[in-house]
Amino acid sequence: MTLVRPALLGATYADIEAAPPHLVAELLGGEWVTHPRPSPRHASASLSLVGELVGPFQKGRGGPGGWVFMAEPELHFGSDVVVPSLASWRRETLPALPDVPYLTTPPDWVCEVLSPSTETVDRGVNRSIYAACGVSYLWLVDPRVRLLEAFALVDGRWSLLATVRDQDDVAIPPFEAAPFSLGLLWPFDPSPLA
Repeated sequence: MTLVRPALLGATYADIEAAPPHLVAELLGGEWVTHPRPSPRHASASLSLVGELVGPFQKGRGGPGGWVFMAEPELHFGSDVVVPSLASWRRETLPALPDVPYLTTPPDWVCEVLSPSTETVDRGVNRSIYAACGVSYLWLVDPRVRLLEAFALVDGRWSLLATVRDQDDVAIPPFEAAPFSLGLLWPFDPSPLA
């Protein structure tokens, strides 16, 4: 369950630093929001997605390269502190990794792996924050129903690019150059290779 602490309206980064280690803490619109660490299904889907994308898009193996991926980076956008499941930057957007515990450069792509404790925030305020800071692409992955929704930012608003289900192929911007089966994100469900 996501917890919004109304008593901490106007919360600060010190509140983030004081959060218990078993929680992910964010500052969203001046409110301190916490939620549990990812479930095994969530963590497995995130890692599997990174496994499909890093080879071709970060390392250039079977794809164009030129991207940098991070899992659960802490992003600071003005007074908002957001921790997406995954984020990626084109190397021209982020030419070097800063030696700080957070980034202020908006990613080119964000993926939120949805869970019951995060879905409302990820589909609501986080989407608004990503649009306001100019993230170009947003993917929402729901391991519970084996679904990927992909959006592109067009004129400051999210436009649905594609909805992919179960074992369907994923060939969606910005990563259409190296398609993969969405089924690879569900390791304990039937796969197309079985």
